[in-house]
Amino acid sequence: MDMQTRRAVIVGADRLGKIPQLLKKHNIRVSRHISGRDPAHQKKGLQLPSGTEVLILLTDFLGHNVMKSFRAAAQKAGVPVVACRRSVSSLQLALEQGVKGL
Repeated sequence: MDMQTRRAVIVGADRLGKIPQLLKKHNIRVSRHISGRDPAHQKKGLQLPSGTEVLILLTDFLGHNVMKSFRAAAQKAGVPVVACRRSVSSLQLALEQGVKGL
């Protein structure tokens, strides 16, 4: 069975390290990486980039208001959210546990 590659937006951290390689194994590619440092990311009414199919929040590098804004945008767009620490092992565990809609 050929799985279609899903496009993900990752929010948090300045560098992704080996995370893109792990996501590739799960048929997910990073279409955009947002550090979350911009104060505009805390505003209500934020929209995800078009074509986003998965939102990944790297929680140890994000403030609560930024996470809240992106979660609300994902919920409004019907996009599943994965929230974990910025490590390959944490993301692997989150993906294995499954996320509704993934």
